[in-house]
Amino acid sequence: MDENHLERRHCYASVRAPVFGRNVVATSQPLAAQAGVRMLLRGGNAVDSAIAAAVTLTVVEPTMNGIGGDAFALVWDGQQLHGLNASGRSPRAWTTGMFAGLTEMPTTGWQSITVPGAVSSWIELSRKFGVLPFSDLFAPAIEYARKGFMVSPFIAKTWAEVAAKYQEFESFSDTFLPGGRAPLAGEVFRCKELAATLEEIADTFGESFYRGRLASAIAAYGRDTGGLLREEDLGSHVPEWVEPVSASFDDYSVHEIPPNSQGIAALVALALLRDTEIANVHPDSLKSLDLQLRAMFVAHSDIRSHVADPQYMDREAASLLSDEHLCILARQMDVVPMTGHSLRQRQSGGDTVYLTTADSSGMMVSFIQSNYFDFGSGIVVPGTGISLHSRAACFSLDAHHPNVVDGGKRPFHTLSPAFVSFQGRPIMSFGVMGGPMQPQGHVQMFLRVCVHGQNPQAACDAPRWHVTADGDVLLERGFAVPVLEELADYGFRVHDIEYGDPVFGSGQLAVSLPDGYCAASDPRRDGQVAVL
Repeated sequence: MDENHLERRHCYASVRAPVFGRNVVATSQPLAAQAGVRMLLRGGNAVDSAIAAAVTLTVVEPTMNGIGGDAFALVWDGQQLHGLNASGRSPRAWTTGMFAGLTEMPTTGWQSITVPGAVSSWIELSRKFGVLPFSDLFAPAIEYARKGFMVSPFIAKTWAEVAAKYQEFESFSDTFLPGGRAPLAGEVFRCKELAATLEEIADTFGESFYRGRLASAIAAYGRDTGGLLREEDLGSHVPEWVEPVSASFDDYSVHEIPPNSQGIAALVALALLRDTEIANVHPDSLKSLDLQLRAMFVAHSDIRSHVADPQYMDREAASLLSDEHLCILARQMDVVPMTGHSLRQRQSGGDTVYLTTADSSGMMVSFIQSNYFDFGSGIVVPGTGISLHSRAACFSLDAHHPNVVDGGKRPFHTLSPAFVSFQGRPIMSFGVMGGPMQPQGHVQMFLRVCVHGQNPQAACDAPRWHVTADGDVLLERGFAVPVLEELADYGFRVHDIEYGDPVFGSGQLAVSLPDGYCAASDPRRDGQVAVL
């Protein structure tokens, strides 16, 4: 990587500049970034910083994540990269037949809930890599929950947009709609029940959430309101350390969490692009977009056909990156333009938080957690502030698919943190939030920073493309008009979408330099890079 590119001026309109520091914390909300820095000031490392930021995000960005969500992480410990899968399984009492007659998986209510794994990620990361006491990492979040915080603009907007969706859930309204409405930007929101829950998790090293009072409260509310999530489901949850799956691109290696995460889709797409002229054409050019769109559509289609809980997949994840399989997929790129139905009503991007931290010792963390869409299932456990996610919505109803819904099973997962190394040396910790946008964003960020030499903030600011499951191409405003027109002439169904639309996600990046880091935070959200 040519490090001089970090000093070049922006290629795109932006009020932000890349930020440099020996220790960096990049998150989607300023208070969370500052929480991470507070841990560094106490003598903590990048993992302590990441946990504090993640816990704080459950308070200050509740429309995007919560205590009741899932999480994944990639950690460079200074010598090697570790992967953590903290996604939860469906209740063991579930059966495929329970969902017979449905045309799609539920996105709210108890039938959308799997065991929440985010808390277990904090526990496991702290146990393996942290240096500060676990309870110390919760201090900022508890403070904001108990004393309140001023709601930031993006969160206020999304809060108001989804309020009506959850009004039928009484405990949700009691917790998250004070006075019967979403808080406005600049208004103070506080949740003393959430503060007490965070204190209990902190004081018990998370034991209460999976095998104690909080676990009993979650299960009891399920029994009272029709859910099948039980104490034994929570108590048997174990996060797993996994070997990251990787693909090479020149001398770079791009790393993702293996299935059940969708991250391998980014690796398949980049592998398909290796032998093309992608490195020799401008990333905003017609030729580059044509190649990226074809590769991503083929990769996503393939991954959606095969990825599930690895115990149920019909083939090994590594085979999806084999030369033989990639040759088959490469031929499919030639038969695109896209086929399928015209653009249906478009869902927003998945509602997720991604953060990255890096410290002066060389430790780097790529971390992501989410309640899936909006606040998740709408189920809030009374008296706790715990909003349970809706991750079961990612199961399939196709009885012949490896991802078919069943009991005790992890669903296909959109969450996917990313990492880049160069000849074994750490280069970039990064991620792009937003459902199926995540691997698509990874492809775009990698190409812009590592192949085309854009600085991290310019890469974040640049307009993005998004290929839908139906094959429609969404182009964020900022690409040249002739590019849109010529893509349509190629046969793509192109839709011109406003810059900053949630479907294009939001990212954070940290690039390793000889004496520190260069980091960036996406202008599409309220995020911030904080340095020390």
